[in-house]
Amino acid sequence: MTALIYCPFPDRESAETAGRILLDEKLIGCMNIGNAIRSFFDWSGERGEGEEVPALLKTDARLLDSVVARLEDLHPYDAPAIMGWRCDAAGSATQAWLGELVSPEE
Repeated sequence: MTALIYCPFPDRESAETAGRILLDEKLIGCMNIGNAIRSFFDWSGERGEGEEVPALLKTDARLLDSVVARLEDLHPYDAPAIMGWRCDAAGSATQAWLGELVSPEE
């Protein structure tokens, strides 16, 4: 089974840095980084807005919790918005590719 993780970053550089580390550590198979988006939010009782860079990460569902935890460590925000979910459907080639991230013992 596959999983996706959505996470906005403050800039492209920090997203790319996190993505390269997660790839090096074999926790993800791919990270898509989008163009800047405008964000509006409430944080600590105050309204804010700014630009962020969205990222979508692809992994094996067995690694989802590990990827989320590692991404929290790597992320430059003190409290990053990281949301992950297991996919109900994925192509067989995608499942095989992301399944290669997990060693046979896992």
